[in-house]
Amino acid sequence: MMKNRLLKFLAGTAILAGVLYIAARTFGPGILERQLNKIVDNRPFSISDEAAELHGSLRIMDWHADTLLWNRSLLDRADRGHVDLPRLRDGNMALQMFTTVTKTPRNMNVHANEANSDNITLVSYLQGWPSDTHSSLLARALYQAEKLDSFIKKSEGGLMWVRTQSELQDFLEARETSSVPQPVAALLGTEGAHPLEGNIANVDKMYAAGFRMVGLTHFFDNELGGSLHGVSKAGLTDFGKQVVRRLDELQIIIDLAHASEQSARDALAITSRGVVVSHTGFRGACDTERNFSDELMKEIATKGGLIAVGYWETAVCGTTPEAIAKAIAYGIELVGADHVALGSDWDGAVAAMPSDHIPAITAALLEQGVSAKDIRLVMGESSLNFLHAWLPK
Repeated sequence: MMKNRLLKFLAGTAILAGVLYIAARTFGPGILERQLNKIVDNRPFSISDEAAELHGSLRIMDWHADTLLWNRSLLDRADRGHVDLPRLRDGNMALQMFTTVTKTPRNMNVHANEANSDNITLVSYLQGWPSDTHSSLLARALYQAEKLDSFIKKSEGGLMWVRTQSELQDFLEARETSSVPQPVAALLGTEGAHPLEGNIANVDKMYAAGFRMVGLTHFFDNELGGSLHGVSKAGLTDFGKQVVRRLDELQIIIDLAHASEQSARDALAITSRGVVVSHTGFRGACDTERNFSDELMKEIATKGGLIAVGYWETAVCGTTPEAIAKAIAYGIELVGADHVALGSDWDGAVAAMPSDHIPAITAALLEQGVSAKDIRLVMGESSLNFLHAWLPK
């Protein structure tokens, strides 16, 4: 009798565990994303006829979206998060840099984070990622690259890879000649180079998977060097310097977002190419630990770099179109419109306006007194000029 009761108890426990697992897999990803990727709805916003006409003529690029981390289709309109192909089209977005997230520390903050914890392991289990992603950061990056490639293939021309200058030209020609809805270009980067796992040969593996932008660090110090939000605030290690040289050789764009100021200066001293700060703000406009000093931003621009302004609180001290426009106008005054771009940090565990609200930024820039010429540069032409110069030929 006791044995039968024990067997029934164990069977019931197994069934309950199975039900809870299915429920977690089914509902967990959506619940998690709604908590982290909060939508800031600034509607109703006023778009003048002048702003609407200007916005419709722009070729707009954004340098940072972490959408590949989440368990939903990039091709279908979602009721959560910030980015999907329908909303990109609604915002008249032309090019989007998708970035892979492979590790984030618990209790993540902009001040100081240890490297000995990881939130993404749980995310990989919760979302049913392949087993190798549970323990390998490289596998996580490559899996997200495969997801993007799959979306592009399924989109039937709605999304187009841009990995080389020739693919960029093909995309621009397709956008000129296609009827509405126009295609959107997809580029691939990674947030932090810890997926290299300390092995320089993995740079080539990531290049082969389509990565054309590599951030050096994320929210913690890694094998390459110090993070802006790490403990050491140190510069690049010998391995980090080796990686910078290999990135240059492969013509992979270096992203300094989240690098410590010393790591950024070390990279600038080595690289012969323009760099990007893919999602940031200007310290002089928003004095937080998330943003580089104005002095360093000038150094980045002087070397041909591009500074992409984000849409969230610690980047621009607000989440409204007006706050974003104010930060952009400050950047134009500081380094010139040729060196300022958009870097939303969409789907990056921040509260931000979604991708279909971009016309509000164009309108706010006009109201800020920014010229149509400079708006055209910041919204996309400075980015296109950068890509023409620095994508692999």
